[in-house]
Amino acid sequence: MALQGRSLSLAQLLLVVCPVFILFGYNQAGVGGLASVDSWTKTFPEIDTTHTTGATKSHNSTIQGVVISTFTLGALVGALSCSFLGDIFGRRKSIFAGSLATLIGEVLCCSSYGLAQFIVGRIIIGIGIGILSATVPVWQSECSSAQNRGKHVVLDGLFISAGYAITSWVNLGFYQIKTGSTPLRVPLAIPGAISLVPMAAIFFLPESPRWLVRMGRLTQARTTLSALHNVPIESDRVKGDIAAIQTSLEDSSHGVSILDIVRPNDEKLLYRFMLCILLQFFQQMSGGNLISVYAPIIFEENLRMTSMMSRILAAATLTWKFLSCFVAFFCIDRFGRRVVFMISGSGMALCMVALAIATSFPHTNKPASVASAFFIFLFNFFIPIGFLGANFLYCTEVAPLRLRLAMASISTANHWLWNFVVTMITPVAINTIGYRYYIVYAIIGACIPLSVYFLYPETMGRNLEELDKLFRQDLSIRQIVAAANIATNRDHEETPADLADKRDILEIEHQEVQKEY
Repeated sequence: MALQGRSLSLAQLLLVVCPVFILFGYNQAGVGGLASVDSWTKTFPEIDTTHTTGATKSHNSTIQGVVISTFTLGALVGALSCSFLGDIFGRRKSIFAGSLATLIGEVLCCSSYGLAQFIVGRIIIGIGIGILSATVPVWQSECSSAQNRGKHVVLDGLFISAGYAITSWVNLGFYQIKTGSTPLRVPLAIPGAISLVPMAAIFFLPESPRWLVRMGRLTQARTTLSALHNVPIESDRVKGDIAAIQTSLEDSSHGVSILDIVRPNDEKLLYRFMLCILLQFFQQMSGGNLISVYAPIIFEENLRMTSMMSRILAAATLTWKFLSCFVAFFCIDRFGRRVVFMISGSGMALCMVALAIATSFPHTNKPASVASAFFIFLFNFFIPIGFLGANFLYCTEVAPLRLRLAMASISTANHWLWNFVVTMITPVAINTIGYRYYIVYAIIGACIPLSVYFLYPETMGRNLEELDKLFRQDLSIRQIVAAANIATNRDHEETPADLADKRDILEIEHQEVQKEY
């Protein structure tokens, strides 16, 4: 590896992380913006909701939701496959396989003249994105230091938002062309070129040092850590990292099985697994995918704006979402994971309440339409703060090394499962229950700050092996949350509740010492 330290980290971000998550956002949001393009409705009349009415439109909207959501079904399968194959082939080969799958799927979609081929292409793209979304955050976190891990992984959300914004402006630009199939083919072809970048670059970049240690390839692990930290291979830092990884593996030397999650154990695997599952559920069911994928449809069909104005506003709000990602970048390693989750969840819930109220008025009420558009923009300010990258980061932090990719892949598959639900039901829900649809997301969003406050320990500033030790202690969930917060915020003024929690923890530790003697 010719690059060292920050240069190497920058190469990882620009050559793999950036194109992978731009692909994530582009492919997820791209088809929703094409649904009312003339060449789309002519090529796929079975899912035309623009030139149909009544029962036909209702039927087509259901089929449209299914077709668009086949991408997420493929992603679910791709993410789940990593739980079985990811640790066998390693992080780099998995990233290559995911990129190759997206390229094949994009070629099929771009060249399709029938709905069947298009669906197959979308499924294959989804499989590739599922593999990438489960593997790349793990690869990132395992190659990053504790101090910068949050910033590195939160950049995933920034790149996802960039993909959303790019596809919106591309769709808007080609929407101006009213003849031929160019408005359909070119937007579907663009991500194919992006897929080539990580495919070509990944084997010039380092493998995860933690995976290398686990495979017994210590020399390569030392070389990789030396390059990542920009220190000599015989330095104390490299030796300390290798020793910590080996200790973590020795503590889990009884073997690797996904069933360990539900078996009785002293690692609290089920608790850690449920933290990941719940977080990914919140990410989807708080309304993020609703706004990102169906923004043009919401503006056009729900708020009765013109087609051109709907596309302009959709592109603008997704660009605003991209810019808002920088808030998370600067906050995640300064204020911690819990704070950004609670602020993000509270803001999204309030925006959904406001959207439900504003869209309950007739579409002829212009102030209500303006208010609806405003709260869509405001929602896209809050979601990147905690739920467009930080959720993937947290799942890799709380998982043990031996099950890290398996737990990340299953929780990511759960993310795609709820993504599928939202994508499939949204066209029907907008046409049937209207403003009431937003109330569901408001209620779920309101659960986020409460759940995070009581259940989620802070992980900021601690390396992955230290976090593993935290969960291995003989502590209750409440005590784990308190212990993590105290360790992370030693300089803050402790409240009586903090002191009581700390006293309980010290008493348990004292009892453990007495048992050893």
